[in-house]
Amino acid sequence: MPCAPPNTESARQQMVSQQVRAWAVLAPAVLRVLSEVPRERFVPAAYRSLAFADTAIPLPDQQFMMTPQVEGRVLQALEVAATDAILEVGSGSGFLAACLARLGGQVTSIEIRPVLADGARRALLDAGIGNCEVLAEDAFQWRPRQRFDCIAVTGSLPLFDARFQDWLAPGGRLFVVVGEPPTMDACLIRRHERGEFLRESLFETVLPPLDHAARPEQFVF
Repeated sequence: MPCAPPNTESARQQMVSQQVRAWAVLAPAVLRVLSEVPRERFVPAAYRSLAFADTAIPLPDQQFMMTPQVEGRVLQALEVAATDAILEVGSGSGFLAACLARLGGQVTSIEIRPVLADGARRALLDAGIGNCEVLAEDAFQWRPRQRFDCIAVTGSLPLFDARFQDWLAPGGRLFVVVGEPPTMDACLIRRHERGEFLRESLFETVLPPLDHAARPEQFVF
């Protein structure tokens, strides 16, 4: 893998130290993986100068990458272990999947938009990530063949959908953002060994909703 130019490495380290750490992401493994995975390879060429900026970078099909701060908080909350089986719902650029793959075991990433699924596959291959499979699937139609230790849902749910927590293995962790603008609740849900779920509110943010996610009924007066 060719080395990145010095200015790229400087910008990457500034992203980690000035953006990610400043948002209370302090887990050494997470900071390391964000310092190592080449984020610029997952950014569309037209926006590569913004690869390390504090902004939601445009992707094809009117989608966006999450900001580095949110990506860091997702990775830290999930406490990924080296042998974990991981599911990502919403591949986007493939960057978060690459980080999950560096931290954990096998990653399955599902993406409803074929243009994004294809782009994520290419970027993951280019970055040398071999333990991540990207499937062009609708999360609300797909049925997993296994349970997962970690699940990251990268689009929001206007209404919470229990199917995602049901896909957790005992001891598993789910990151999900629930609600509607102007503020949404980023949550971590743990499945205890006895089967019950514990939900923890982490921070407020705003993410676009998953395609086909249920929405609250609109009242007409």
